[in-house]
Amino acid sequence: MKLSKIHHVAYRCKDAKQTVQWYQKYLEMEFVLAIAENEVPSTKAPDPYMHVFLDAGGGNILAFFELPNSPEMSRDMNTPNWVQHLALEVETLETLLNVKERLERDGIEVVGPTNHTIFKSIYFFDPNGHRLELAVNTGTPKMMQELDRVKWDMLNEWSQTKRAPDHARWMHDGSLQ
Repeated sequence: MKLSKIHHVAYRCKDAKQTVQWYQKYLEMEFVLAIAENEVPSTKAPDPYMHVFLDAGGGNILAFFELPNSPEMSRDMNTPNWVQHLALEVETLETLLNVKERLERDGIEVVGPTNHTIFKSIYFFDPNGHRLELAVNTGTPKMMQELDRVKWDMLNEWSQTKRAPDHARWMHDGSLQ
């Protein structure tokens, strides 16, 4: 079996309307669908919810659930803030910098641009506390080919040592020409 694509990715939100408006304003996502139920279709549990869907581009859908009868949202306290995030791709560095400026103008803290060698990105939080990353690809075909070549060696070494392998050190020291 080969999957055709991700149908949607769903997160929880504090306020569905606020979330839709925020994603429209800052990331220019189109609001495409809302589903509201008083009973969960899969479990039949009586738990009202609002489920909103946003177009994240390229056939990708980002969805959110507002759950008014559930305890307040929280995050996994055993995982650092920087780990769990949703990375979204933009076409140009200019677009990335324009979004950064728009977010900062409205008082939203932005980290970056961070240079990851094969892409540059910015990081920020949505009003629900979800960490987002916007990334623009900067890698060359040679860089991507080299990363593809060493991926299994890196994974196998990591699996044995739990230490970062040196197979792609060029990403940090600039030695790949």
